[in-house]
Amino acid sequence: MQLPFSEREFLDVFVAYNTALWPAAVALWIVSLVVLLLVLRGQRIDRVVSLLLAVHWAWAGIAYHFAYFASINPAALLFGGIFLLEALLLGWAGLKREPIRYVYKRTARHMIGVVLAVYALAYPLLAMTLVQPYPYTPTFGVPCPTTLFTVGLFFMSTPALWRLVAIPLLWTVIGGSAAVLLGVVTDFALLGAGVLVITYIIAREVQKRLNAA
Repeated sequence: MQLPFSEREFLDVFVAYNTALWPAAVALWIVSLVVLLLVLRGQRIDRVVSLLLAVHWAWAGIAYHFAYFASINPAALLFGGIFLLEALLLGWAGLKREPIRYVYKRTARHMIGVVLAVYALAYPLLAMTLVQPYPYTPTFGVPCPTTLFTVGLFFMSTPALWRLVAIPLLWTVIGGSAAVLLGVVTDFALLGAGVLVITYIIAREVQKRLNAA
């Protein structure tokens, strides 16, 4: 697959994003860390979590895709629109009378969620270590850590938010494929996250059928 931009152009997008928006990216990281810790401690902040995820997707759509990535890839306009759609869906989930619950239990599903969410928070440091030095590196608020953080919290949602997983799952394929072509090793986790989501959904459906039989 041939990308419509060079690796240098791709890295220059991160330089522009990081230089202009680093205070907002740091603030988003801090808020996300605090929210995750509160969920792990059993705090009922369900609406806050869904609305935070909505902010993540709106931010990645507007501040990354529209504002910067579109300058080297026309498809970023489509990507940004899809990200805004996911933001609206998550915002609606957070404003409903009975919002989705986010809880942590000692189950494999919830532990997978924690690992993905923690990886997303560690993403900026990992990218600076394994990909490129700052500011030529993806940091927080860009699509890939946004997707990983979201999927991680989906694994901790009750009832599970799998009806909203189509767009994050799509990005695990798009972002994961681009990561392979560009050698962004930190984004290889997207492909793993996609496999985990599909495996869980299939296993859940099989279990439902067995229970109904």
